[in-house]
Amino acid sequence: MQKTVIAAACLAAALAADVFAAAPAGDGPDARYQRERAACLSDPGGAAACQTCLREAGAALAEARRGQLGDDSGPQQWRANALRRCQAQPASERELCERLTLGEGRQQGSVQEGAIVRELVTVVPGAPVPPPPPPPPATPR
Repeated sequence: MQKTVIAAACLAAALAADVFAAAPAGDGPDARYQRERAACLSDPGGAAACQTCLREAGAALAEARRGQLGDDSGPQQWRANALRRCQAQPASERELCERLTLGEGRQQGSVQEGAIVRELVTVVPGAPVPPPPPPPPATPR
């Protein structure tokens, strides 16, 4: 019964979303919420996904209205956030984390493929090899 009510609510909201989608989109939190809501309602993930998506959109709207939702998400902010995450690494790994974040090394995969694998090969010098022992002295004959 509850799934039917949720599905019906999502369907009714989907029909109403067309009205909001036709309106010109502004930059404010309410306009963003309407765009997110329309996206939730057009997602074919089912009633549970629709309900979760709508709940997240509503929570984001509430945070934006309180001024707690930052809009400074761009490549520079993403890089700064990634470098900040490197600070949680042990000191011995921090520099490597930062180098990977800044683009060194090799990258394979994508988000669409399910993972991005980054690899950075570093050469770590081993202990010096001791010189071979001197040959034994020659014995006279």
